[in-house]
Amino acid sequence: MNRRAFLRTVGVTGAAVGASLGGRTVSGHPLPEGTDRTPISETPSGDGPLGFLALSAAYETVTSPDGHTAYVATGDGVAVVDLVTPTRPRLLTRVSDLLGDTESGPINRVQDLAVSGSRLLVAGPAHPADGAHGLVVFDVSDRQAPTQVGAAQVETTIHNCDFDGRHAYLTGGGRDGNPLLVVDTRTGREVGTWRLTDADERWADVPATLRPLHDVWVQGDRAYLAYWDAGTWVLDVSDPTAPERLARVRGRSPAELTAVEDPGTERSEPPGNDHFVTVDETAGLLGVGAESWDLDGDDSGGPSGLALYDIDDLSAVTHLATIEPPPTSDPTPGGVLTTAHNFELVDGRCYSAWYNGGVRVHDLSDPSEPREIATWRDADDTAFWTAQRASGCFVATSTNAVGGADVQPGLYTFPDPASVETPTATATPTEGSTGRSASGVSGDGFGVLGALSALGLAAWYARRRRRDDHSR
Repeated sequence: MNRRAFLRTVGVTGAAVGASLGGRTVSGHPLPEGTDRTPISETPSGDGPLGFLALSAAYETVTSPDGHTAYVATGDGVAVVDLVTPTRPRLLTRVSDLLGDTESGPINRVQDLAVSGSRLLVAGPAHPADGAHGLVVFDVSDRQAPTQVGAAQVETTIHNCDFDGRHAYLTGGGRDGNPLLVVDTRTGREVGTWRLTDADERWADVPATLRPLHDVWVQGDRAYLAYWDAGTWVLDVSDPTAPERLARVRGRSPAELTAVEDPGTERSEPPGNDHFVTVDETAGLLGVGAESWDLDGDDSGGPSGLALYDIDDLSAVTHLATIEPPPTSDPTPGGVLTTAHNFELVDGRCYSAWYNGGVRVHDLSDPSEPREIATWRDADDTAFWTAQRASGCFVATSTNAVGGADVQPGLYTFPDPASVETPTATATPTEGSTGRSASGVSGDGFGVLGALSALGLAAWYARRRRRDDHSR
């Protein structure tokens, strides 16, 4: 059965879909063992955040299978956040000093992680940095006391990763050919690799800046790789020690990229820039997000969107639609960034983050015609890294990595339109407008929001207005 027929069969309204698919968003999931909180009986509605947890730094977030916990990469490690009451996200614990017992440790610049059942993979550094390079695996059965159960050092940077419960799939940014690395986390040994030159030796002639492996997503026996201007690829990883090419979804040829005269501009502006890749539960719908700017402010570039593909038949991949980026008054790297960043495809929905462009939710019951059903944006004070479905809400991390020093990093919770029978689009603030609302706020002691009440949050927001007239 193809994925569109599948979605028609089970429907796409919130709780029914989550329950039938075993999704991690069903409100009927048992609460985590040892919790002392009472979940809300129904998801609050509104046009803004439900709650906020201030953190020292925030990058990628993943949620637990039951949707009651968020794991947030914080640069120096991981923050474990309770989501049982979405209006009051609460810090449970922080884990840092990863590989701190090694000669070169700890790991710095941790930006990505992945969860598989009761195991959490954390890897880094995302960029060249002092300290250890590698990964750590935690047992998070007791979410208040994660226990390290595996670790490995590798000689590369790790910008992104994924995990099947045993094997870690890593982007090998510091290796020749920018390979996919596969590490057996039980033994700590590297057991497999794959690089573009395994498909065609001509890729060796392409400037390395145009073909970094930026992201990897693994589901079932397949790995999906985002290779920037070299496009998106699908591998067979049924044998993790010997990945094999299955298909190339999109991208330009080695000859075309070898002929590029200005790789610096080319890698920063459309077309290309395959940045993030994922599939839905059926592995029939693939999403590719591209990250781009207008490098020199000359209108030659700009933000990119999120493309959807039918990959039921890898020999006949079909482009279905592209979700276009939100508007921006300044598309340069230091301006108002509204390009696609990380997202999730789940239960017939797309939950997406767009830096200063906010967060959005699209109904994909017909993926050839994505329908926006929720959006929230505060271009002044947020820069969203990712959006992920949780139980009774969706969550999104705001980062100051690109948003500037005035952005308070942290985890936001939002009403989930998929949890109500008839989703209604939320209000859409224009760029530079406030469009803010919050029911709860807490903190871990690192940000000013940690000491503020919900009313204080609104006042704090009001004092933070800093954008001049031309950027509104």
